[in-house]
Amino acid sequence: MLTSVLTVAFNIALVLHIVMVAVAAWRIWRGENIADRLIGVELITTLTMAVLVLLGLIQRDSVYMDIAIALAALGFVTTIALAKYLADEQLF
Repeated sequence: MLTSVLTVAFNIALVLHIVMVAVAAWRIWRGENIADRLIGVELITTLTMAVLVLLGLIQRDSVYMDIAIALAALGFVTTIALAKYLADEQLF
């Protein structure tokens, strides 16, 4: 009984997160300035990590968790690089 309730809750959360990824992608596409687009990229990275964790919980497979951790590290490095580029107008 409890596992079926959790499965339904995970599936609903998965659908909601995918919808939120679509909204964030729209924000990147129609962003007014570069800061809005940078925030949209960060939001998509975070929501993608949440989707991967939910997939790992639904399918009971830990490989999705490993991919989410790698995406978190890559997202952090990307954010630092883009912020430096915005501040200095040069990458290195």
